[in-house]
Amino acid sequence: MGLLVVWVMTGLSWLWAAPAAVPATTTEKKSILLVTGVDYPGHHWRETAPVLAEALSKDPRLEVFRVDDPVFLDSPAINKYDVILLHFQNWQQPGPGERARENLRQFVDGGKGVVLVHFACGAWFGEWPEFAKVAGRTWGGPGPGVRQHDPFGPFRVELAVSDHPILRGMTDFDTQDELYTCLVGDHPIEVLAQAKSKVDGKYYPMAFVSRYGKGRTFHCVLGHDVQALSVPAVQELYRRGCAWAGGLAPVAQPAAQPATK
Repeated sequence: MGLLVVWVMTGLSWLWAAPAAVPATTTEKKSILLVTGVDYPGHHWRETAPVLAEALSKDPRLEVFRVDDPVFLDSPAINKYDVILLHFQNWQQPGPGERARENLRQFVDGGKGVVLVHFACGAWFGEWPEFAKVAGRTWGGPGPGVRQHDPFGPFRVELAVSDHPILRGMTDFDTQDELYTCLVGDHPIEVLAQAKSKVDGKYYPMAFVSRYGKGRTFHCVLGHDVQALSVPAVQELYRRGCAWAGGLAPVAQPAAQPATK
């Protein structure tokens, strides 16, 4: 089946609609706004954003729209979406301003979903304290004695619980990625997946969920590059996490299998 790529012009940016991979099996759909366009230089969002969008589109209930400018969060147009997927980090530049922050806060507080990918935990660093509650955990920042992550390499992701809807039927899996050790915060979260550092022997959360007001947050720090985002189990986590954040029942997709080495 051919792929249909749709670009929609808005007042602020172009939006890209990811094609559905298989025919829809239900009339209920949720729209996902993938916000990207800027990041730490070592994170190549132009390469990873299309991989992420394509992975999500394998759930025919998820309609993915991409905007390559985080300032789009300034617009009230974000309210027509069901989930905002943050795939950016405003490295060494100000993040989207006060209006964007309040738009996002109200979006989640009012009952919609937000999903964070990898270094999105560092968005608005030092600018927006409330983001720590929206995100559940945030980047601890640079500084003496602060370790950001293990060296890039292979590690095993272990499921911390088995009865959460996002994880049903999934098993532990292997990946090659950055094992983040830099998250901070005290907002209540439920850890879904974790990994043991080869540097200090401690476990760190790789994926978790939290609540902000009436809304839902799914936060996963996996996905440093195209290779890391191409692991089937990682894609399954993001697919299910987006469905859950949007109020849908997470379901397994036939193409997703645990990664093997």
